Amino acid sequence: MNKHHTLIFFSTLLLLVCSTLFGCKKSSVSSERLSQLIVYTYNSFSGEWGSGPEIARLFEEKSGIKVVYTDCGDSVQILSKAILEKNDPYADVVVGLDNNLVQKAQSSGVLEKYKPSDISSLEDGLENQLGGNWILTPYDYSPFAIIWNSSSGVPAPESFEDLTKDIYRKKLILMDARTSTLGVGFEAWVNKVYGDKADDYIKRLQPSILTVAPSWSTGYGMFTRGEAPLVISYTTSEAYHVEYGEGDFRKALEFTDGHILQIEGAGIIKNCKNSDAAKKFIDFLISEEAQNIIPLTQWMYPANKNVKLPECYSKVIKPKILR
Repeated sequence: MNKHHTLIFFSTLLLLVCSTLFGCKKSSVSSERLSQLIVYTYNSFSGEWGSGPEIARLFEEKSGIKVVYTDCGDSVQILSKAILEKNDPYADVVVGLDNNLVQKAQSSGVLEKYKPSDISSLEDGLENQLGGNWILTPYDYSPFAIIWNSSSGVPAPESFEDLTKDIYRKKLILMDARTSTLGVGFEAWVNKVYGDKADDYIKRLQPSILTVAPSWSTGYGMFTRGEAPLVISYTTSEAYHVEYGEGDFRKALEFTDGHILQIEGAGIIKNCKNSDAAKKFIDFLISEEAQNIIPLTQWMYPANKNVKLPECYSKVIKPKILR
């Protein structure tokens, strides 16, 4: 064996010993992977009519980083998937976790803290309702509301108690709290109003419930097809129907009980493979350029307070918010 071969042999041997004993290894993150940002989200964000496609296009144009969305179903399922992959994360960012899931997200330890560069542009108080520790950055929000089809012949309920009346038997569509943030949100709203009597209220409400749908898109689709005159959604849902010339007969109702907000946030997955790109995406998501897309695609209020709302939002009710 000549000197050249001997050097190669011992270099290779040293590398093998190092890898075996000390875990030395070449980074497994390829340059191709670093040019991509993988985002777990839900269909109404990443789908054709959501904010996601245009936000991704603009972000790639600015950064050169391609955004790849994975539709996980709904926000509850997004968090569940991220937790299952906690020890070897596949995605870099989650989009769509809300204030009713933030405690579970925090206790799971699946997200890392990141404070975006321009937080002064955000509406006051939103981040505090997402835990105040920047594991989630708010990008949109709206109060929950019951939407009523005023052409149904059924009178508008004015409170949660009204919903339990016999006239509303099989007239209400709700969403499943195991798979939908609308379901979680409705439960949180009832808990806020009724406290330790919430379970009793839900029992009394049962005769009024037509179905508990697995997702907002399923449940709201049933409502728009006329299968029931009442559905849980958002005050801002009314703006959608006005914008698309469907009239104003589908109305968000203001309850005398007061309302609660849903605040949606985006977060970076701890130990993700492309942390730098993830931070750039969060910064861009709350920029005025990206936030201008939110009102006519997500049908929620943008978190950036500098965005001018479209005319269809002018008549959206502004109910009392319970704190």
